[in-house]
Amino acid sequence: MRTGNLYIISGPSGAGKGTLVQELLGRVPDIWVSVSATTRSPRPGEVEGVHYFFKSAQEFDDLIAEDGLLEWALVHGNRYGTPVEAVRDKIAEGAQVMLEIDPQGAMQVLQRIPESRLIFIKPPSFEELRRRLEGRGSETQEQIELRLRTGETEMKFEGKYDIVVNNDDVYRATDEIVAFIDACANEKKEA
Repeated sequence: MRTGNLYIISGPSGAGKGTLVQELLGRVPDIWVSVSATTRSPRPGEVEGVHYFFKSAQEFDDLIAEDGLLEWALVHGNRYGTPVEAVRDKIAEGAQVMLEIDPQGAMQVLQRIPESRLIFIKPPSFEELRRRLEGRGSETQEQIELRLRTGETEMKFEGKYDIVVNNDDVYRATDEIVAFIDACANEKKEA
């Protein structure tokens, strides 16, 4: 059995984090992807408990008060957080636990779990990032502009990550992440 680890994958909105995580699900047999809680409304096709746990502001406040979140952040006007209990249980079971969260949340998790492995997903260019966001068709132009401004700030965090993956090709980028996960999972931890 491999050693359980916590990986945090982050980068600007539109960098392709979700696509890469979907590829990893098919390539890393012991991966487990944490489902975040959010106060954001579901997008078309999103399913409760699969994509997110959709919470009211009060329900989210209750999770914070109960110390039920590993991290949480206000992003694009909505709150997002990682339920802590399932993450700790899966690491203990030897899973390769993946959190898809923003850099602000990643830094919070790193403070609580210093052995976390950080993966930053970088878009090929800012122009490509804009094209991807506009191509989604799920946000208004105002929301896209907010995501782009936030993305510029998030790009400044890349130096704090263990690896930076340029998502110019999904399959090559996935190969790079799989190699990183395999190296980490096969390390022997000192008792």
